[in-house]
Amino acid sequence: MNNSDKIKSLPPVSEMMRHAGLEPKKQFGQNFLFDLNLTGRIARSVPNITTTDVIEVGPGPGGLTRALLVAGARRVIAVEKDKTTKPILDEIIAASDGRLTVIYGDAMRINFSEFGLSEYAICSNLPYNVGTELLVNWLTAVAHGAPIKSMTLMFQREVARRIIARARDDEYGRLSVLTTLVSDARILFDVPNTAFVPRPRVQSAVVQIIPNAEKIRMAGDTDAIGKLTAKLFGQRRKMIRGIMPNVDWAQFGLTGTERAEEIAPETFAQMARVLI
Repeated sequence: MNNSDKIKSLPPVSEMMRHAGLEPKKQFGQNFLFDLNLTGRIARSVPNITTTDVIEVGPGPGGLTRALLVAGARRVIAVEKDKTTKPILDEIIAASDGRLTVIYGDAMRINFSEFGLSEYAICSNLPYNVGTELLVNWLTAVAHGAPIKSMTLMFQREVARRIIARARDDEYGRLSVLTTLVSDARILFDVPNTAFVPRPRVQSAVVQIIPNAEKIRMAGDTDAIGKLTAKLFGQRRKMIRGIMPNVDWAQFGLTGTERAEEIAPETFAQMARVLI
């Protein structure tokens, strides 16, 4: 029996959860995917997965973890905060022929460079309560040279729209600016709330983000950009000259009557180099 067959022969995730007496926990923002077609589709969306090490955050009972292994990921490192999932994840480890490692801890506090990977992809059905903050951390890490090849991530649909938004879109904001300045991002497909247990009130979408070295070089200091976007989007309905009155906006091709939502990411980068 080959490795994929070993993983496929495991009981259904829902059955393993019942056997272990587990239920999704609200405090961890857990909404589990049991649909094998969906988990398989997400896993196969990871670019060059058969030659890639993949980090997964929040595997829960391992539905997506199993899909990543079946899709041929070279290695999967899963970071899980909820230790009660250990009996289930241990079964998957046993069937993985050494391709799965589980780290129990808070992904917000773990530096992925500690895993010793020369490069890696991230693929996760992210917990709703920390998904945006994790993405900002990873985008910032990418800007500082982290060897992330790709990110294939599940978000609430409204967050997905914010990630890919452009200037003047209703969803455009700080997250849009940072994402655009360091990567190429797109929504791959939507996921209905009926696919989850428990069923969330919101719809979801899978977003793929590919770091772009040329964009990163052109962006410059993303920390300075972050400070500037926080200042201007913090009062997004005000004209920028009302927030920062002593600035010669003409040097950036602006009049000062613009609002943050009208300013392109590249202009934010230019402004940050001068103003911050």
